[in-house]
Amino acid sequence: MRVLLINPFYPISETPSPPLGLAFLAGALERAGIEVQLLDCVVFPFSPDLLSPLIRDFKPDLAGATAVTMTVDHALAVLDQIKALNPSITTILGGPHATFCSADILQSCNQVDVVACGEGENTLVALARAIETGAGLACVPGIAFRDGGQIITTAMPPLAHIDELAPPSRHLIPLGRYRALGMPVSMTTSRGCPFKCIFCVGRKMVGARVRYRDPMQVVDEMTHLNTLGFHQINLADDLFTANESHCLAVCNEILDRGLKIKWTSFARVDTVSRRMLKTMRHAGCTTVSFGVESGCVEMLQRIKKGITLEQVIQAVQLCLDCGIDPHASFILGLPGETPETLAQTLKFGEQLKTMGVSHGFHILAPFPGTDVRERIDEYDLQILSDDWRRYHANRAIIRTAGVAPETMDAIVIDGEQRFDQWLGEIDRLRKAGRATDEQAWPLVRLEHTVVLYDLMMKRLIEEKCVWRADRSDKQDTHPVEKLIRRVSGDLDHPFERIRAAIAFAAANHYLTHTTADGQVRWSWVNYL
Repeated sequence: MRVLLINPFYPISETPSPPLGLAFLAGALERAGIEVQLLDCVVFPFSPDLLSPLIRDFKPDLAGATAVTMTVDHALAVLDQIKALNPSITTILGGPHATFCSADILQSCNQVDVVACGEGENTLVALARAIETGAGLACVPGIAFRDGGQIITTAMPPLAHIDELAPPSRHLIPLGRYRALGMPVSMTTSRGCPFKCIFCVGRKMVGARVRYRDPMQVVDEMTHLNTLGFHQINLADDLFTANESHCLAVCNEILDRGLKIKWTSFARVDTVSRRMLKTMRHAGCTTVSFGVESGCVEMLQRIKKGITLEQVIQAVQLCLDCGIDPHASFILGLPGETPETLAQTLKFGEQLKTMGVSHGFHILAPFPGTDVRERIDEYDLQILSDDWRRYHANRAIIRTAGVAPETMDAIVIDGEQRFDQWLGEIDRLRKAGRATDEQAWPLVRLEHTVVLYDLMMKRLIEEKCVWRADRSDKQDTHPVEKLIRRVSGDLDHPFERIRAAIAFAAANHYLTHTTADGQVRWSWVNYL
């Protein structure tokens, strides 16, 4: 039994991390003795020419793609190509978008045979076994599928004990490419969210009851991740601080082991305390992200956020006092948004900025499964597009009675321009020789990321960086220079920027070369 898992294309601007959900699925399959391969279209360019040899050589019985709303079209395109290459392969689509649009997908997307609804580890193993034995789909829990002219849905309760899950199979992920791009690596210490924000699918996707992992297992995983060379670990729990005893147990285990790591987490402003934040900081936490959403008290009540502005101020000040960088995020275009409520949010954001708190703005995206979409007629909202590729929350796809989409776009664009101006100022200081290495590093790292990403997505290392060794290779004390010369003509960047990025990648062991059988071969390094 062979299963191909697919991570669909996701823009590099969205700071993707190695696909944790697929790693958990792969872990469950491998524990069951099922062979797995993973196709990661985030850091590999997808094309039929690349897919065809994989399907021919691996011969998967089952192909599964995950997708959020923004990436579902890309996922469907890959599954469509798989069906074109081999119609006998069973295809499955999972993730939050598929979970809440299962009927629409099965009715309109012939390239999808099965939809996985909710947590997929046990579901995918059961589906693989059903295909292997010919048992039929009705016995597989947690799916939707076609049966004649009807769509059948089978139930699957949330996993009761997530400690029983197999460890994520990260060895199948091209980790080195994410590391080369400067992306963080993510993990979770819990699943579930007890809160009822009208714009979020988290509670519906994985349940209202928060299920916690054993702190020992959590820190075992953190210890392993710390050996992989990533600059940061992101705790991707919906709410790491939901339970103080769990949070402190994880932090104290880190401290007891003397583990030196940098990590970040998500929190609510009403779930943190000085004791908790101080312990988190000592254990390596550098940043805590808070969803503030609005600077208007009435808006916070309307969206069932359940926090106050006073709690926001108190929480971010506690972070600052404890040496943690707090980050606040806001959502524009919530139900009832008016010019006055927007002004209150902008003013509150500036107040946080004067305290030294970074903040950012997104625009409401009414994702399938959210309360705000399912009860759209009860809210002051008009959905302007069901082009799922536009559901990235950086441009308006909704309007309220009082605020036009252009108004919300202008606020987000202003933030983007301020960031560009900040980078521009760093560049001016750098060119004038007045920027320290620490000041210049954010811009330099971004330049490296852009060049290296182009190098990946154009497959230049694979296609141009294997050559017959000659005398120059034997005598060349700087083999990186030959690599730079071979690829620079295919990259639309200044030559010195290309040189700096590739030299950086080689020096940090993101790229390496071997000489064997008379050939010089460069490659991306997956593990350190």
